[in-house]
Amino acid sequence: MITTRSRAPLHAAARRIARAQWTCPSCLSRRPYSSTRHDDDNDNDNDNDKTNPNPPGLPDHRKLGQQQELFITSVYSPGSPIFLPHGARVFNRLVDFLRKQYVRYGFQEVITPTIYKKALWARSGHLDNYADDMYSVTGGGRPARQAEPGAAAQGKEEGEEAGDVGTNGDASAAHDAHRSDADHDHDHDDASYGLKPMNCPGHCLIFASKPHSYRDLPVRYADFSPLHRNEISGALSGLTRVRRFHQDDGHIFCRPCQVEDEIRKTLDFVKVVYTVLKLGVSYRLALSTRPRDHFIGTEEEWERAEHRLKRALDASGMDWSVNPGDGAFYGPKIDIVIKDSDGKEHQTATIQLDFQLPKRFDLEYQAPAPEYEARGETTTDPALLAEYGPVRPVMIHRAVLGSVERLMALLIESCHGKWPFWLNPRQAIILTVNTSSPVLEWADQVRDVLLGLREEPGQPGQPIADGPVNTTGLAVDVDYTARSLGSKIREARIHGYGQILVIGEDDVKNRQVTVGKERMRPTDLRQRMRNMADAYQ
Repeated sequence: MITTRSRAPLHAAARRIARAQWTCPSCLSRRPYSSTRHDDDNDNDNDNDKTNPNPPGLPDHRKLGQQQELFITSVYSPGSPIFLPHGARVFNRLVDFLRKQYVRYGFQEVITPTIYKKALWARSGHLDNYADDMYSVTGGGRPARQAEPGAAAQGKEEGEEAGDVGTNGDASAAHDAHRSDADHDHDHDDASYGLKPMNCPGHCLIFASKPHSYRDLPVRYADFSPLHRNEISGALSGLTRVRRFHQDDGHIFCRPCQVEDEIRKTLDFVKVVYTVLKLGVSYRLALSTRPRDHFIGTEEEWERAEHRLKRALDASGMDWSVNPGDGAFYGPKIDIVIKDSDGKEHQTATIQLDFQLPKRFDLEYQAPAPEYEARGETTTDPALLAEYGPVRPVMIHRAVLGSVERLMALLIESCHGKWPFWLNPRQAIILTVNTSSPVLEWADQVRDVLLGLREEPGQPGQPIADGPVNTTGLAVDVDYTARSLGSKIREARIHGYGQILVIGEDDVKNRQVTVGKERMRPTDLRQRMRNMADAYQ
């Protein structure tokens, strides 16, 4: 059973504002820069609403998404977009693009659970600070109780700030972190769970599952698991404000001396991705520094962390600004903010340093001269180097796309139906000049070659060979209808097909396909299209 909340009373809203600085980096971004114009529920068409603030003529991803058959929404699952086949193609190509870049930047993809026991969220501190925005789940068919923000604060002194790390809490967290599943046999299956709104606690569990040496670091995990956040219904809008979404969520566990280099690599990652997506000139960087009052750690630690981020930003060669006091309470962060077609800003990518979760989960690695190692310093003293000890890793949260759904919304509006070939959900369509059997059979043969179902065209009626196939991943449709070629071409252009292919009697005779004014062998056309997709054109 999943429980939700009604519109929060004023005191609950005030609590959320107070904890706005406590957001697990890429995982718990509160979208401080998002000021989207889509304020109405996406199930409602507000064209005829005289109070609609949307100026006419501006692209709206909700309308474009319906016109291009990319996604729909349902009253049976508000805030959970349903991707149609064409929308799924765009989504999967974005994810596949990121996966290919992970090889270059050293990320290992993991798959983590959708639900965790509330004990995990209590240890991480999210239950105290994020309960209002989480869904509660129970097993065994027993009714769930809505998470109480203070339920995880047992043992804390009265007046202690929610989310602060106490030494007693650290000790119990360390003990729990190393308990195996076998130790929990006595737990009931109907215990209280929470749908995850973030991946970072799960990645901490993975890091803590085995010992690490300083030689192993940095360790980089990436995760595309779906996340759930209980947005109020009035805030839901298309793909920009949702309850279920996916992030290219990543966490880096590194040595203190590696922080600056990892930040630089992540900024380079962002630059590469946003250049390919044609967002390279419309985003800016913002450094959010230590809050005035509510923060953990020493001022010296904060100054050192901010200095590292500033050096990394300077080395990026990009312009950046400072948001004084806008950092999360556990560390400073870099936000990447882009503009949509209406000039509104949205936070997408983020890079944040976290001092808290490694403490709460008692994460460590073994290194020589541990005191120097913990400060990010080196020594050549043989006596000090001979001494090994545990050191706390630094945790960097990063998301390059941020919410894949939200980035898709921005791309839908930016492209306005004119997708680049590699992202185009309608990459090619084959138009038949007539409905004669030879023309229709050759159209099928050409489609099979372009899809990779055949290496070469076969004879008429020849079936596809048995066994596994290595498909090209291209999206190819065929229009067999008995209409004029002119009307077919006009319709294909309206739908935004990247390549319009024509097959007539001469093409059948020459075993070719017509592309514009050019005739090509199907295998040559397949290679050209694959080259375009591989080059992200």
